[in-house]
Amino acid sequence: MKNIKFEITHESTDTNARCGILKTLHGDVETPIFMPVGTLATVKFLSVEEIKAIGSGIILSNTYHLWLRPGSDIIEKAGGVHKFMNYDGPMLTDSGGFQVFSLADNREIKEEGVTFRSHLNGDKLFLSPEKAIQIQNQIGADIIMSLDECIHYPAKHDYVKESVDRTLRWAKRGKETHSRSDQALFGIVQGGEYEDLREYCAKELVKMDFDGYSIGGTSVGEDKETMYKMVDYSIKHLPHDKPRYLMGVGAVNDILEGIERGVDMFDCVLPTRIARHGTLITSQGRINIKRNIYKDDFTSLDPNCDCYTCQNYTKAYLNHLYRSKEGLGDRLCSIHNLRFLIKLVENARIAIKENKFKEYKEKIYSEYKFDERGF
Repeated sequence: MKNIKFEITHESTDTNARCGILKTLHGDVETPIFMPVGTLATVKFLSVEEIKAIGSGIILSNTYHLWLRPGSDIIEKAGGVHKFMNYDGPMLTDSGGFQVFSLADNREIKEEGVTFRSHLNGDKLFLSPEKAIQIQNQIGADIIMSLDECIHYPAKHDYVKESVDRTLRWAKRGKETHSRSDQALFGIVQGGEYEDLREYCAKELVKMDFDGYSIGGTSVGEDKETMYKMVDYSIKHLPHDKPRYLMGVGAVNDILEGIERGVDMFDCVLPTRIARHGTLITSQGRINIKRNIYKDDFTSLDPNCDCYTCQNYTKAYLNHLYRSKEGLGDRLCSIHNLRFLIKLVENARIAIKENKFKEYKEKIYSEYKFDERGF
């Protein structure tokens, strides 16, 4: 099988939303899709059986973190990331670029690549576009990413242009290095908030003929309106018949706005990260389960949720787990938050097929009490 196949199965009549099937060696998944993040070949606190039970189609793992530990050579010896973590479904790895630019200290960006210090022990490391692809070839995910420079916001036009040119050269070098026909390689559109640079980057990447395209450089401090413009500026220049992936986005409003614009894939650490602090996304709005009002609340977390947590446990019990610092609380609440977003997108697919996506989006906005952040 060559890379992946993507088939659009339905297009919305009143928006740019669409449904599709993404076919990989490890199974087919329906799009739009929200992908849980399993940074170190594990979604924190959850087993692969639990991940499957919540309806996950693709799990994302992180190239940078797996390269540092246990090492991509170890994963390769294990037979690839699927065997290493005992997951037989589709997987995706990012390039590691975002982590290099957000976590690493003393980074130095040159044409050859990036020199930086490990956030774990301070070791000096070097990551080139070729090395990023080689690491991902070893890890063995179904979908892999080109190395790009994630630009901080705001940034001046001259610098962003220079960065985009470098990202394009890196994309070309990475594509030339890519050696596995069973892995799909995506290019990443950068360009900051600038329409001309987003268009330029997208068009140049399309000329390279990647298997899919990611929209990067969002959720880096910009306001919502600017973020949606970044998506608009990028997506209208991407091929209609290839998957589009909005990286690092997991708030309810951002997912729905992305789907409306024609995005097929989303990922974010948000649902599991906030769960570990006792914050839950529900159809009644955001809940901090550690609050006193839930100590003797024996109702389910969310009556509209079909997840294992909501079907079996009460707010009072979850409150008790957090107050007692029991790890089961993190686990149960992570299950809920992930299932909430996966179900949100499942219902979006149904709405698209019924040509009612705009109505569905407006219903979510009017009935669910989300704050300006979207959770």
